Amino acid sequence: MLLVNYSSSSEEEESPAGEGPRLRAEGAVGGTEVQFQRLPVPESVMGMFKELEEELDDSVQHDGRIRSFPHQRGNWSTLVYLEYYPEVEFVELIDLLLTHLQMHKLPMARLAEFHISLSQTVVLRYHWINIFVESLKEKMTSFDRFYCVSDKVKIYINQEKTRTFVALEVSAGSCYLQEIVNEVDKSMKEFDLKTYYKKPSFHISVAWCLGDVTAELEKHQQELQAIVDRFENGARILRMFADQVRCKTGNKIFSFPLR
Repeated sequence: MLLVNYSSSSEEEESPAGEGPRLRAEGAVGGTEVQFQRLPVPESVMGMFKELEEELDDSVQHDGRIRSFPHQRGNWSTLVYLEYYPEVEFVELIDLLLTHLQMHKLPMARLAEFHISLSQTVVLRYHWINIFVESLKEKMTSFDRFYCVSDKVKIYINQEKTRTFVALEVSAGSCYLQEIVNEVDKSMKEFDLKTYYKKPSFHISVAWCLGDVTAELEKHQQELQAIVDRFENGARILRMFADQVRCKTGNKIFSFPLR
C-alpha cells in the first residue's frame, strides 16, 4: 500500500473540517470535484521508526544543560563506562560536601547516577549500533573483575565550559581502567570515532553546576578533601567493585560482564 501525503498547492481547495482535500479532476467538464479521504497511518507503521529517534533536546527539561552536539535523526549519543552503585553512606558523604559548599555560596546539584567514564561521548549512527556493541563485547571478554578506589576530590569542567563538576578521582586501579580504555579505543577507531584522552583522569562525578566556577571551587578543594578523609567508613564506601562494562547509546544500555 502506498501512502501519499498531499501538501497545499494552487490546485487544492480548502475542505470542511474533518474531511480530506478536494481536488479538481483533470479532464472533467467544469472540473468535477472529487473527494479524497486521508487514511490514518497505522500505529504499527509509525512504531517502525520510533526507535530511530532520540529525544529532542530541551534545555528547560534538563536544568539548563545543553548538548555538546546538535540532535540529528539517526545519531545516537554513546558512552562507555563503569557503573557505580552507591551505598547510603556515599550519598551522605556527598551531601556533606554540598552543604559545605552551600555555606560558601556555591550551590551545586548532586548527580542522580554515578559512573567512571571509559570513553568520550561520541555520536554513533543507528545502523552501526549492533556492530559496535559486538566489537566491544568481543574485546571485554579477556578482562577480569577488579577493585578501584575513588577518594581524591578534584574539580572538572566540560569541554564547552558550560558545566563544572566536583568529583572523586581514582587513586587505585587506574592501570586496570587504562587497559580497558585501550581496548575501547580500538573499537572507536574501527568506526572512526574519537578515542579517550591520552592521559585520562579517571573519576566519579558527584555534583555539578552551570557555568565555569572552577576557580571558586578549587579554593575549597582541601576543605572538601578533609571532609572525605574524616568520613567514617570512607575507605569502604569509596571502594568500587568493577564487574561489568556498560555502553549507553541513545536509550539503550548494553552490559559486558567481566570474568
